[in-house]
Amino acid sequence: MLDSVVRRPQRLLFALIAFMVVLFFTTYLSLSSWGSEQVRTHFESLKAAFNKNATQAAPQIQDDVASIAGSGKPSHTFMDGIKTIDDLRPFAVKGKDGNLYPPQFVPHEVNKMPRAKAGFIVLVRNSELEDMRKSMRDVEDRFNRKYGYPWIFLNNEPFTEEFKQGVKKMTRSEVRFGFIGPEMWGYPDWINQTYAAEQRKKMTEEQVIYGWSESYRHMCRFQSGFFWRHNLTMDLDYYWRVEPGIKLFCDMDYDPFVFMELNNKKYGFTISLHEYSKTIPTLWDQTKEFMKKHPDYYAKDHALHFMTDEPEKLLEPGYNMCHFWSNFEIADLRFWRSKQYREYFDHLDKAGGFFYERWGDAPVHSIAAVLFLNRSQIHHFNDIGYYHGPWTHCPMNKAQYHDNGKCICNPEDVCVLLTQSADYDNFMCMKEWWRTSIEGDANKL
Repeated sequence: MLDSVVRRPQRLLFALIAFMVVLFFTTYLSLSSWGSEQVRTHFESLKAAFNKNATQAAPQIQDDVASIAGSGKPSHTFMDGIKTIDDLRPFAVKGKDGNLYPPQFVPHEVNKMPRAKAGFIVLVRNSELEDMRKSMRDVEDRFNRKYGYPWIFLNNEPFTEEFKQGVKKMTRSEVRFGFIGPEMWGYPDWINQTYAAEQRKKMTEEQVIYGWSESYRHMCRFQSGFFWRHNLTMDLDYYWRVEPGIKLFCDMDYDPFVFMELNNKKYGFTISLHEYSKTIPTLWDQTKEFMKKHPDYYAKDHALHFMTDEPEKLLEPGYNMCHFWSNFEIADLRFWRSKQYREYFDHLDKAGGFFYERWGDAPVHSIAAVLFLNRSQIHHFNDIGYYHGPWTHCPMNKAQYHDNGKCICNPEDVCVLLTQSADYDNFMCMKEWWRTSIEGDANKL
């Protein structure tokens, strides 16, 4: 090798120059912290570029898999390692106008928090499409865009294509449509339909307002005894009941389904009020009859003080008509599927009160919850501002919910029923709940 260098002296010159460059460079780095940092930075940039090029195909594969529910279109997801706008440039999407647009951002795909086995359950008619879309907009904006739970729509008539497409446009989540057959929306064999029709003819104008129609009675029976065993809900453990035309006033910064599971909660509500007594004249008596046969069904730490002033006497003091307003429920479907509730519903169903009177699903659910659940398993979602005509619940703590922009309702606005809070209205039953619950008045926490 030495002979080769001697024969070609230019090689020796090149080697000498290379040696001097390396010597100068290393000496510079040892004396200059800035120079050392610059080299290290450039090296890391080269390394990052290499890694990005090596994995650039991976996000595209992921995007092809993560498609928008029902559309089949790719949905760009957030990519780890993107630190600057220039890093993002290779993933930008060229629009029809020729401009580059940032990748599509789908919040529930970014949020990798574990989900509960849950969904939204909606009983709705085709004619209620626009009100349903308004409700979905609020639920999606306030909560579901971040979590992506499915929507389950149920109807005793086939859904129209207009309705299906109309609600699908409101969400990126899975959407299911279910038909309610006559076994769940009809008269059971033991009901005297002639007598039921005679009872409906006796309705006053006031009673009509409180939902004494034939269809309303079928709805109350379905919501009491069947939605939790419909085939489209059987894979769920928790549900949020959503009605057409409701409004939500507060951002949801946590997952209420996961909250329920973390705390062993079984039933959640926002508004409680007194039932119209003429709709349930014998419901309490039938409940007493059932509980005499099953005294072991009382929960160890039941919540009967919500419904009676003397809970130590169980059902004897009578019913104060307080109940949880069931048009909003976040609850555990497994509670309705339990032995205690199934037997209780079957007893009420055989008594015929859903048709001979007008037993609502709200008092039925409420009575079952306070009897069969411990107080700690029932939760008031004070932080969910909610409206269903004509009542509104609005959190009262301004610093916690309003001054920071979380809620848009005004708990002190006594002029506008839509936004004022009903918690302290005389027709409400929040005072009865606060005296019963472990937490007490959430507005004072």
